[in-house]
Amino acid sequence: MINKLKYFTLIFIIVLTPLVPSMKVNAIYGNENMIQQMNQLLNHEPALKGAIVGISIRSSTDGKIIYTHHGDVRLRPASNMKLLTAAAALKILGEDYTFTTEIRTDGLIKKKTLYGNMYLKGKGDPTLLKLDFDKMALEIQKLGIKKINGNLVGDDTWYDDVRYSLDLPWSDETTHYGAQISALTASPTRDFDAGSVKVQVQPGTRQGDKPIVKMTPKTNYLKIINHAETVSEEGKKNITIERKHAKNTIIIEGTIPLKAKPEKDWIGVWDPTRYALALWKQSLQEHGITVKGKLTTGMVPDTAKMLTTHQSMPLSELLVPFMKLSNNVHAEILIKEMGRVVQGEGSWEKGLKVLKTEIVRFGVNPKTLVLRDGSGVSHVDLIPANQLTQLLFAVQKEKWFQSYLHSLPVAGANEKMVGGTLRNRLKDPVVRGKVKAKTGTISTVSSISGYVKTKSGQTFIFSILLNSLMEDSKGKKVEDQLLTIIANQ
Repeated sequence: MINKLKYFTLIFIIVLTPLVPSMKVNAIYGNENMIQQMNQLLNHEPALKGAIVGISIRSSTDGKIIYTHHGDVRLRPASNMKLLTAAAALKILGEDYTFTTEIRTDGLIKKKTLYGNMYLKGKGDPTLLKLDFDKMALEIQKLGIKKINGNLVGDDTWYDDVRYSLDLPWSDETTHYGAQISALTASPTRDFDAGSVKVQVQPGTRQGDKPIVKMTPKTNYLKIINHAETVSEEGKKNITIERKHAKNTIIIEGTIPLKAKPEKDWIGVWDPTRYALALWKQSLQEHGITVKGKLTTGMVPDTAKMLTTHQSMPLSELLVPFMKLSNNVHAEILIKEMGRVVQGEGSWEKGLKVLKTEIVRFGVNPKTLVLRDGSGVSHVDLIPANQLTQLLFAVQKEKWFQSYLHSLPVAGANEKMVGGTLRNRLKDPVVRGKVKAKTGTISTVSSISGYVKTKSGQTFIFSILLNSLMEDSKGKKVEDQLLTIIANQ
C-alpha cells in the first residue's frame, strides 16, 4: 500500500510541474507579494491563453534575478532586438560617431561650368533631409558653379546592394518601417524615416472634389494617382494610400468627408539611392545650377576631389528617434555600419557577426540567441528574457549609459521625443515617468524591456516577451498590468 501511494504521488508531481511558473525568488528583496500577484495574472489572464510568456526581473544593483517565468526560453523579441543593436553601436562606434555625405567631382570648373561628373556619395546617413541637400547646394553655388556639364552620380557602395533584411515580410515592402536599406538615402521629416515620403490626404473644398494630396518632401520622384473623392460631412472616412510593387507610383483611393482631419501615411520608396539623387538635383536647380547630364549610379573615382561634405548628428542624438520611435531602418543601417567599420563590409552578414561578438562583452550568451537583423522585424529572431535583462544590467557600467537610457521611451510622457512609443501608455501616477523601456510589436508578438523605479525606491530591470498572441494590443494591456504590479513594490 505504501509503495502504491509513493507511485501515485510521483505521478501527481510530474503532471503538475509544467503548469507551475519557472520562478526564482531571492528572499532578501521581500517581493513575495509581487510574485504572487504576477503569477495570479499570468494564470488567469484570458489574453494569455495559448500564448507563450517570457519574463525576467533583476535587481539593478547586483543583477540578481528576482523573478523569472520561462526566462531562458527563446522568444521573438520584436523591436526589443534594438536594445542589442543600440548597445553594440555605442560600444563600437561611440557616442560622437557621425555619418558623412560627400560631394565630389572628377571634372574642372571653368567659367562657372563644371566640366565632368558630380558625385553624391552616401556613407549611411539616415537623417538627410531636403534641407540638408539645400545647404550642400548652397556650398556648390558659393564655388561659382552655375552649370554641370556632366552626370549626377549617386554612390551607395559604402554598403552592399542587398536592400531588405533576410526575413522582412513582403507586405512590409511599401511601408516606412520596411523601407529599403541604402548607404545613400533621405528622410521626409525630423522623425527621420529614411527611404520614405510622407503623404497627406485632406478633403477638397466641395463635395465631389478630389482630395488635396501633399507629399513631403515635394518631389517628382514619385507619381500620385488620386482616385479618392470628397464626400459630405456625414460620409465615411475610408482612405487608402498604397504604392505599387517595385514602382514609385502611389495610388490613393476611397472617401474623405468635408472638414475631416487629414489622413497621413509614410510610404517607403523604391530605390532610395535614386530618390536621394533626385532630391539633390532638385536642390541644385533651386539654387540656379543646371544639370546637363543624367542621373545615374556608380562609384566615385579615387582621383575625384572633394567639393563639400555634410555631417549627421552624433549617434547619441540619433539614438533618440531611433529608439523612442522604434525606427527599423536606423537599426539595419547601424548593423551594416558596424560591419563596414569592423569587418570592412557593410552587409547584414558582417554586421550581425560583429553584433554577436560584441554582446558577449555584456555577459550575453550568443549561443542562446537567433539573430537575423538589427530591428527585430524578423519572426526568426529569438532571445530569452533573461539575456535581455543581463544586457540591461551590464550596460549600466558603460560611460555611454546615460545616452542609452535617455533614448528609451518614458512611460506616459506626452512629448513625442520623450514618451516615444510609451507616450499613450502607463499614465497612472504609479508608473507614469517611472518606466523607461523599449517596446516591440510584430504580428502575434508584443514585448517591453527596460527599467522601472518602484514605490520603495528600488530600480528593477525587466523584460516581458509575449508570443503567439491573438491580439498584440491586449498583450500591451497585460504588460502594463505587470509593470504596475512591479512599480507598486
